[in-house]
Amino acid sequence: MITLLLQIYLYVLLAHVIFSWVPRPPEPLMPFVLGVRRLVEPVVAPLRRVIPPVRLGGIALDLSIIVLFIGIRLLMGVTSRIGL
Repeated sequence: MITLLLQIYLYVLLAHVIFSWVPRPPEPLMPFVLGVRRLVEPVVAPLRRVIPPVRLGGIALDLSIIVLFIGIRLLMGVTSRIGL
């Protein structure tokens, strides 16, 4: 059950990454975009305080999202091994 919830959260995190590339999402998608942000930001905000973005010229790469992805995948491996 926990592994399934983590898998769903990975999809929510992926949606957050995709929406972050769109400067202004279409109006009908805004409730969905805001819902995704509400689910992701409380988890990512503490990581952002510890892991600063990497500057690549004029853009910044948010490594906290990548670290969260890796952390969730590791946690999924552990939970699937112990049968959760």
